[in-house]
Amino acid sequence: MSSSCIEDLSIQDNQWYRIASEMLAMADIQVNGNRPFDLKVKNTDFFKRVLQEGSLGLGESYMDGWWECDRLDIFFQRVLRAGLENKLPHHFKDTLRVAAARLTNLQSRKRAWIVGKEHYDLGNDLFTLMLDPYMQYSCGYWKEATTLEEAQEAKLKMICDKLQLKPGQRLLDIGCGWGGLSEFAARNFGVSVVGVTISAEQQKLAQKRCEGLDVTILLQDYRDLNDQFDRIVSVGMFEHVGPKNYQTYFNVVKRNIKPDGIFLLHTIGSNKTDLNVDPWIDKYIFPNGCLPSVQQIAQTSESLFVMEDWHNIGADYDRTLMAWHERFQKHWPELAEKYGDRFHRMFTYYLNACAGAFRARDIQLWQVVFSPEGVDGGMRVPR
Repeated sequence: MSSSCIEDLSIQDNQWYRIASEMLAMADIQVNGNRPFDLKVKNTDFFKRVLQEGSLGLGESYMDGWWECDRLDIFFQRVLRAGLENKLPHHFKDTLRVAAARLTNLQSRKRAWIVGKEHYDLGNDLFTLMLDPYMQYSCGYWKEATTLEEAQEAKLKMICDKLQLKPGQRLLDIGCGWGGLSEFAARNFGVSVVGVTISAEQQKLAQKRCEGLDVTILLQDYRDLNDQFDRIVSVGMFEHVGPKNYQTYFNVVKRNIKPDGIFLLHTIGSNKTDLNVDPWIDKYIFPNGCLPSVQQIAQTSESLFVMEDWHNIGADYDRTLMAWHERFQKHWPELAEKYGDRFHRMFTYYLNACAGAFRARDIQLWQVVFSPEGVDGGMRVPR
């Protein structure tokens, strides 16, 4: 159905169109407008679907080709700045999902492997082409960087400097991904590294990447760790832990770290303490995930650790995501036959929606440095 269908069918008389257009106007977004962040609607059922199904309907209708937008990132920045997500009705399934999150452990030992199989095992070809040479699927540090590779290398160096790594130390990398940080730390700081992941595809590539280095990559749940390390780091993994497991997570870190150790937690964070995970992200991108709040991190860590530093680099994630999107589009011809058009629309939507959320300051990226007993004389944490 062409975009001209709105005029052809006098959709302006439709109540769903009127409600949706009035809401979008709060964010200065027009239906079939000419600006890059305006919507181009191709199916007039779009308005009813979104108003009835909320975020899930918005994302799925985009995947179905019901609407277009030249700059999805700006669209989402405006939507979130205007607080439109709070004005959409909550679908009954969303209510059930939140209730289930309160009553059950969605990140139990059995369920913890789901995100590895459904997202991180999508294919090393996809992530190799989209990410930087270090295969960092987390926020880069753009303070002085001009390219994605420079930003990710700056992030890795900053993490290692904050951990005060020294030759001969043992480093535990919880949620090691494709082994980029483990390799970087072992190669440049002379440490012995143990990395853990729940993705078989990540383990294979990480083992290959770290050949010849003092690095061991394990395929296991973090809750099974029982060793002693001088330093512990966790990058982009805490988002998959879940509120019912936060205390267990910090207990595991405390159990595995030496009394004079340092622990760095790198995680996306929510401005509010709740269980309202975006239903579209939960269904299509990161199943069973949940973003922690400042309160949740503080409450579950305060009896075990001294918080030495809290650093917010959330604004840098916007730039990182847009760099991933640029590379994803550039290399799509190499991926198209395997993944298909619907996946292309899904991943495009995901990257731009997240970029818009960080740009709107709706979500954050924190690096938090902890010590078990407090560093003598305090810490001068590099930026």
